[in-house]
Amino acid sequence: MSSTIENQGFGYSIRRRNGCDGVQPELRRSVRATEAGGGRIFTLVAALIDTNVLVYRFDSRFPEKQKVATEILRRGIEQDSVRVPHQAIVEFIAAVTRNIRGHTILQQPDALREAEELLKQFTVLYPDEAVLRLAIRGCAAYQLNWFDAHLWSYAEHYGLAEIFSEDFQHDRLYGSVRMVNPFVEL
Repeated sequence: MSSTIENQGFGYSIRRRNGCDGVQPELRRSVRATEAGGGRIFTLVAALIDTNVLVYRFDSRFPEKQKVATEILRRGIEQDSVRVPHQAIVEFIAAVTRNIRGHTILQQPDALREAEELLKQFTVLYPDEAVLRLAIRGCAAYQLNWFDAHLWSYAEHYGLAEIFSEDFQHDRLYGSVRMVNPFVEL
């Protein structure tokens, strides 16, 4: 599977090329690799992407963060190693179209087009009653705000080991989910 970044005239779009567009891959899969005389099996467990990673992908005001976000998403497409919660796509459109001190990251038509691309490129996770109940418990147990608890509940519910976000304490564990701030070194 390969990916390319193409200039669409309104920004850059990461495209997955694997012949399986629209197919929802398994969240976990076993892969067998052979080493000198032996074999090993490992399980690829996907990570969850927060809205800020999606936004930085298009925010030219922060070129270092844009580069990191682009690489995370590119690698996620190539390795099928990231998942995007429905919540992040909703928040992405709101964030990139908001005018802040005279700057808008994307115009609405471009933001909507990029949201469509996210739906094609990544496995999108949708909430159900169990996710919502888990978010309620996350608010109470970890004193998270509603949106952070909701994000965490996706990862906990779907068995994802990590969340890539700058909104949590780096390397902190909530339940079975570790928070990773991909921008911590910047």
